[in-house]
Amino acid sequence: MTIGGSIFLIAVGAILHFATNLHVAHVSIDTVGLILMIAGLAGLVLGLIQQAIWSRRSRREVVVDDRSDPRKPPY
Repeated sequence: MTIGGSIFLIAVGAILHFATNLHVAHVSIDTVGLILMIAGLAGLVLGLIQQAIWSRRSRREVVVDDRSDPRKPPY
């Protein structure tokens, strides 16, 4: 799940939980909204952890030792 999808789930869940006054037979809209908010929050946390892992992999430094290059004059 992407970070944008997680934020969307949180927003839809918050709307269903806090801003609606619907009554559907055998379904609690408040509970559905709460479940969507929890799922969106879990997806957001996992997405941020995944981004941190991938950004750390792409920022690896390559160290080159120029002292052993015979073409370069010593300073």
